[in-house]
Amino acid sequence: MKNILVTIDFTSGDQELIDKAFLFAEKFHSKIWLIHIAAPDPDFVGYEVGPQYIRDDRATELRKEHKILQDHANSLGVKGFEAEGLLVQGATIEMILEESKKLQIDLIISGHHDHGFFYNAFTGSVSGNLIKKSKIPVLIVPLG
Repeated sequence: MKNILVTIDFTSGDQELIDKAFLFAEKFHSKIWLIHIAAPDPDFVGYEVGPQYIRDDRATELRKEHKILQDHANSLGVKGFEAEGLLVQGATIEMILEESKKLQIDLIISGHHDHGFFYNAFTGSVSGNLIKKSKIPVLIVPLG
């Protein structure tokens, strides 16, 4: 197991996912890839780009998210592990699977948040869809 991908959504459960990846990386001497899938740009979904201030706000938000990923990767590096953070825009499941293929990922670690019936009915479960569509082993960690 050379490459582990950890999905990060900037919630309180992220550290728990990183800790799980750390345990696997320690045993198998793996590289840890931390990935966050950001919402696509409005152009991607067919809307006009909009005013400059909206684009500036979006760019600021993406820079903050990228910094958080890099901070997580750097903290793993301090512990002696090879780690990189990736910020990708697009559809969540598709981008996770696409990046997993590109990076030759051996294990995907993702969290599962317990949501209510209506949330799952309208948006679905990322972890559930990931399990259904992935050809790569997926470890789902239950989160608060």
